[in-house]
Amino acid sequence: MKDYLSLLFMKFRNDIYEYYGKESRSFPWRSTSDPYRILISEIMLQQTQTFRVMGKYERFLEAFPDFSALAQADLASVLTFWQGLGYNRRALNLKKTAEIVMRDFGGRLPDSPEELTTLPGIGHATAGAILAFAFNHPVVFIETNIRRVFIHCFFQDRQDITDREILPLVEGTLDRNNPRQWYYALMDYGAMLAKSV
Repeated sequence: MKDYLSLLFMKFRNDIYEYYGKESRSFPWRSTSDPYRILISEIMLQQTQTFRVMGKYERFLEAFPDFSALAQADLASVLTFWQGLGYNRRALNLKKTAEIVMRDFGGRLPDSPEELTTLPGIGHATAGAILAFAFNHPVVFIETNIRRVFIHCFFQDRQDITDREILPLVEGTLDRNNPRQWYYALMDYGAMLAKSV
């Protein structure tokens, strides 16, 4: 059974990477591993489609290029640059996070899930994404597109799949050598599946 699972997971990884090699999407936050820039993108991408984030991400970073600039900015200015993304609480959380990072972490975003999830607006999935994309840590997390991929590939004949059922598969298929690229590949495959429904 273990050998069968290993082969199944290897084929799954190969299929996802094959698709990614041909159809990977390009976003400005994928060309950096800077923790601040990854944090900004991940908070912006919460409940917001990528095409809306694309128009705001670079302008926000020009106005607030690092934790220090964001922590010192007045909230009205932050909200002005956030306008159009909705859910303004996320902008407030980002500013509070910048203040905490400057005050408690010497201006550096922590790289542990325990510390990240103490920051405003950062739950398990966002912390996992930050750890994978900024620090290339082999963490296990689920978000919408990742969930879609695993349901499509492993639970085609079932409804009402729980994250508890999916998590062991995410862990078993994880590319521990390059989690950053692996999660980008999963997300792109999931985005493709969403369009094909």
